[in-house]
Amino acid sequence: MQQFFNIEKTSQGKARAGELTTDHGVVKTPIFMPVGTVASVKTVHQRELKDDIKAQIILGNTYHLYLRPGMEVMQEAGGLHKFMNWDLPILTDSGGFQVFSLSGTRKMSEEGVKFKSHIDGSVHLFTPEKSMEIQRQIGADIFMAFDECVAYPCEYNQVKASMEMTHRWLKRCIDWNEKNPELYGHKQRFFPIVQGSTYSDLRKISAEVIAEAGAEGNAIGGLSVGEPEEEMYRITDEVTDILPKDKPRYLMGVGTPWNILESIGLGIDMMDCVMPTRNARNAMLFTWQGVMNLKNEKWKKDFSPLDEFGTSFVDKEYSKAYVRHLFVSKEYLAKQIASIHNLAFYLDLVKVAREHILAGDFYEWKKSVDPILRQRL
Repeated sequence: MQQFFNIEKTSQGKARAGELTTDHGVVKTPIFMPVGTVASVKTVHQRELKDDIKAQIILGNTYHLYLRPGMEVMQEAGGLHKFMNWDLPILTDSGGFQVFSLSGTRKMSEEGVKFKSHIDGSVHLFTPEKSMEIQRQIGADIFMAFDECVAYPCEYNQVKASMEMTHRWLKRCIDWNEKNPELYGHKQRFFPIVQGSTYSDLRKISAEVIAEAGAEGNAIGGLSVGEPEEEMYRITDEVTDILPKDKPRYLMGVGTPWNILESIGLGIDMMDCVMPTRNARNAMLFTWQGVMNLKNEKWKKDFSPLDEFGTSFVDKEYSKAYVRHLFVSKEYLAKQIASIHNLAFYLDLVKVAREHILAGDFYEWKKSVDPILRQRL
């Protein structure tokens, strides 16, 4: 069997360029993964995702897909790839984060989490085994262990108890996976998740437990949930020191362009976030010159390209003034153009970062570009 993860080069510190080989294609790392919560990256066609944005892998959401369209539809379709007509890799989360965010309508126990659907109020139970079963039925190339993500800030003993239960749940996930083969003829790769909030000693314990599980890749959860950026970086740095160097590392839910570059510098290979599409729908664009709010009056008569350094067709074909007009007029096309731009920028960002890792000057380049990416235009 072909090796799942191969590191091509490590640049000075922890940053590395590699490749993930799945049955649906090769993913060049470091990589940003657009979020396709309900079998759709909001406002963007699959063709645009592949051909223009150059997405190599996208996410599906276990909680949302379980509730709608449901697993009967998913299995009859032949899995998520066929259902949404996407023939490249897919990663699914475990549903844990969404379930735990329903703080007013869920009840947790050692067995799992009982919750009410946000759609119709019906009651459901997610256990580690159930999460694995749903992700088998979805058929993602990479799927995640069922874990608990605590809020920030959170008291030490509560975080410790939650982390320990996440580790017990991990064993149940592994046991279920060993007894239940894939459904659609392609290999699924399993990633457990490091927890422990911002407590270094708990993160160390969790990272060691996750490393010992011997999975094909590992994830870091429970960050980018309100803690200061410096804390996120500190914990990421500590955890990547412990997780196996020969396995891919996935930092969940991150982030801004500068968060992404800093995380790559700390040894992260994979990231995802709703920020590029969510902010795009509110007229905030990330560019190589900085952050731009297209609703601002200053763009009203600016007929220059949307982003002269952008890689997408929308950056060349539409002006700032035109896209601003669409936003002010509340035209749906504005959200689509902005989403395509932001996603293309994010994918270009990690592509250029990879090039600098291979060239051996990633950290110098990151230092020079970071203040530019942060500035408000």
